[in-house]
Amino acid sequence: MSSHREAPEISKDPVADSSDLYAFVSPDDPDTVTIIANYVPLQIPASGPNFFEFGDDVLYEIHIDANGDARPDITYQFRFRTELRNDKTFLYNTGQIKSLDDENWNRRQFYSVTKVDAHGKSTVLANKLQSPPCNVGKISIPDYDKLAEDAVHKLKTGEKVFAGQRADAFFVDLGAIFDLGTLRPFQDKHLVGSQLFNYAGKAVNATDKTNVHSIAIQIPLHMVRRDGKKRVRAKDAGAVIGVWTSASRRQVEVRGNKGDGDVVVGPQVQVSRLGNPLFNEVIVPMAEKDKWNSLPPSEDKRFAEFVATPELGALLPVLYPGLFDKLAALNKTKEPRADLLAILLTGIPDGLIDGFQNNTGALQADMLRLNTAIEPAAKENKFGLLGGDLAGFPNGRRVADDVVSISLRAIAGVTVPLVNADFEPDAAAALVEQGLSIKDASAGLLKKFPFLGTPFDGFGNPS
Repeated sequence: MSSHREAPEISKDPVADSSDLYAFVSPDDPDTVTIIANYVPLQIPASGPNFFEFGDDVLYEIHIDANGDARPDITYQFRFRTELRNDKTFLYNTGQIKSLDDENWNRRQFYSVTKVDAHGKSTVLANKLQSPPCNVGKISIPDYDKLAEDAVHKLKTGEKVFAGQRADAFFVDLGAIFDLGTLRPFQDKHLVGSQLFNYAGKAVNATDKTNVHSIAIQIPLHMVRRDGKKRVRAKDAGAVIGVWTSASRRQVEVRGNKGDGDVVVGPQVQVSRLGNPLFNEVIVPMAEKDKWNSLPPSEDKRFAEFVATPELGALLPVLYPGLFDKLAALNKTKEPRADLLAILLTGIPDGLIDGFQNNTGALQADMLRLNTAIEPAAKENKFGLLGGDLAGFPNGRRVADDVVSISLRAIAGVTVPLVNADFEPDAAAALVEQGLSIKDASAGLLKKFPFLGTPFDGFGNPS
């Protein structure tokens, strides 16, 4: 749900689908920022003999805006190339894979990293970096963690990169939420659910035991800040960066005849984009979703009306009668939701929350905004900023942040008092949640880069 199958066209092209984006000050190295962009969502582990991989014909990019104009000051580009060792076998591997250069590994992927500055100047930082294999199973790969660790590359310019399969750590009850907005812990309060249930249900993590392909990069903080400073204060405008990821394909693809290779020509055309989680998923109307995916954040003013009057905000009082009466009254005033406009499109200005701001200026743009001067929390709160944890979403996004519940509470009215001191949210607004946490993601997390856990293997997870 973060952005899994979030628009009609990209749902048909999972190799280019940006499913999740994370950006946070690195707990394993607080002088760096970690950015993780996930693609190819909802992978079933047992998917041989043609296991999942990045697209050789897709341009994957991570963009960083340092001055608030919603245009990239730094872009990291990742291009992949697949190599087949043995064209006489149908097998992904012909024996055990014990190293990244093992001859038994038949279908390997390599990638390059290119850095593009604000003026469009490109610099190739690395070539032929190796991705780890997909996690086939313990019989084929006896020590997968070692292979993944070997696939973490330190670049001469100071960045650290990884690109390969990981366990999907995003947790969401997809089955319930898209069944008329049902939250299982509150299913007996639902307009229709109350006729079916007289008890609270237990949420189910629909993405558990699925894998993704991740592009992760760890960058020294001074390299992403507008003034290049190693030390800044949280209230400084230069402490805040905006991050988004994208995927593009060539404009024209000509299918080859009789097994000949396809030909791709023309400029790159953006087919996928992701900044804040859930933005295109539940804010943008279905008729506009594909257009949103094709545009840069600098064009997001045209979608501001959907943030100012979110459809879900109107649905909550209807779907849960009697629980959101104050929200319903607020909706009737037809006043734009200034709190949501700030959180999603401009960042939260200084003065609303003690010791915090992640404002990038007046320009409305969907970017994941991170105040890089705020250190990692000693003990994370899954509700992030709403739970008093200044290092959590919507200040960037950590892997364990419950972005679904945070977003639900914000839309339900919890954040309205930030801009309207006279508004008192419904009691239910501070309680509503999907009922999941990172503990419901079976793979667990790593304590160091690239943080996402070992992908589920096909042998151990046959269905």
